[in-house]
Parts: sequence; structure tokens; C-alpha cells
Amino acid sequence: MKQPRQRRLRSRLSTASIYAVLVAGAALTLAPFLLSAMTSLKSARQLAHEPSLALPDPVTLDSFRSLFSEHSFLTPLAVTAQVTLVVLVVQLTCSILAAYAFARLTFPGRDLLFWVYLATMMIPQVATLVPLYSIMVSAGLRNTFWGIVLPTLLGSPYAVFLLREYFRGIPEDIVSAARIDGCGPVRVLRYVVLPMSRPIIATLAVITIVAQWNNFLWPRVITSGEQWQVLTVATAALQSQFNGNWTLVTAATTIALLPLIVLYLLCQRQIVSSISLTGFK
Repeated sequence: MKQPRQRRLRSRLSTASIYAVLVAGAALTLAPFLLSAMTSLKSARQLAHEPSLALPDPVTLDSFRSLFSEHSFLTPLAVTAQVTLVVLVVQLTCSILAAYAFARLTFPGRDLLFWVYLATMMIPQVATLVPLYSIMVSAGLRNTFWGIVLPTLLGSPYAVFLLREYFRGIPEDIVSAARIDGCGPVRVLRYVVLPMSRPIIATLAVITIVAQWNNFLWPRVITSGEQWQVLTVATAALQSQFNGNWTLVTAATTIALLPLIVLYLLCQRQIVSSISLTGFK
């Protein structure tokens, strides 16, 4: 009788320890975001005279009003949304077509071309920054919308790799049945492969949106002024201009964070489904 009780006790202690570690990790991860949101709801006077962890009392939205009324924060928000939408649609389209060709079509040098393309993931962004900037300046695309989006528009090695592996996991019998029914490569992609790949496409859409929404280095290099300023660059400029007014800076970061939180809540089931289906555990 003592052994089963000891085993149950050890099992409960082990489970409790695991949950304690997970809770601690979640707290450490979420704490900066919660602190930023709390700070954005405080007045500058309250932030200066009270501890940082004190709750906002009273809650004020003055920092948010100031962002849109005095600092034209709506323009970077609109520019970031446009850049993200265009890159999402075009990059996903190009990545799907390339991944389908690498996974399901046969042509000379297919595998070699794929691995060479995949090897470009190993090149750090800073190594191509100066040549890419020179190309954009020569093409007259500095400080333009297309100058921001073109470097990431025509596909992503990571997206192509992930989609290729997923497409290769689709049963060959289903694809063969579609071909017997008279479907060509385009119709197989449209009516068979894409409907079965919604989870992984949704996951890549979320990854692409987050990457473009948070992109800082390239927009900072290729643009100047406020006309094509994205959220990250606008927030960094705001921080340098108003270094003492942290309520204004945290209000900007909170606004930038909210759309991503909503996006994750809407797509979390698709993300979990894609992880389980692709075998990444």
C-alpha cells in the first residue's frame, strides 16, 4: 500500500514541479508586455512619483490621444499595414508555387536548385544590406513603398522549405487520383494540395505578418522622413525624441502589439494543427 501512495505522491510532485516551471517561464515572458501596457495607461507624473509596478490610478488614455493628435502615429500604422498585406499576399503566392514545383514537379537540377536556394538562409541580413541598398538607390526606389517590400516580396527560403515538406507529405494516391480525373498541375495545386494545406499556410501567414510587422532594419535603412515610416521606425524615433516620456513610448509599443495578439488568438488552432500534422513536436 505504501509503494502506490509513494508513486502517486512522486507523480503529483513531478507534475507540480513542471507546472511551476511553466508558470515561471510564462510570467517572465509576459511581464515586459504587461508592464508596457500598464505604463501606457499612466500619466507622466504618476510614472515619475510611483513604483514602476504600481497599477495605473487613475487610468488615463492621454498618451494614446497624444500619439494620434500630436505625433501623426496613424501614418506609420497605415504604411505598416500596407507593407504587411502586400508582402503577405505576394510572398505566400510565390512560396506556394515554388514549393509545389520542388515537391511535385520533376525537372533537371530540381534538388540541387532547392538546396542552393535553401542555403541562402545561412547568409546574415547585414551581409546583403549594402549591396541591396545600392541596387535600390540605382533603381530610384529609395524612400518608396516598393523599396521597402521588394527584397522580401518574391518568396522566403524558410516558407518554401516548410511548404515543400508539407506538400511531400500529402498522400500520392490522392494526387494520382486527381490526375486520373484529368487535373493538370495547376488544378491539382488548386483543388487538392491547397485545401489540404490550410493549417501550414495559416501558420506561414502568421509568421510572415509578424516578421513584416516587426521589421526594423531594412525600412530604417531604405527610408527617411515620415512619408514611408513604419511602426518600428516611428517608435524608435519617438523614443529618441521623447526619451523621458516613457508613457508615450509604451503607448506606441502597445498599439503595435495589439494587432499581433488578436491575430494569434484568431489563428492559434491552425498553428497547433500544423505543428501536429507536420510532426514538429
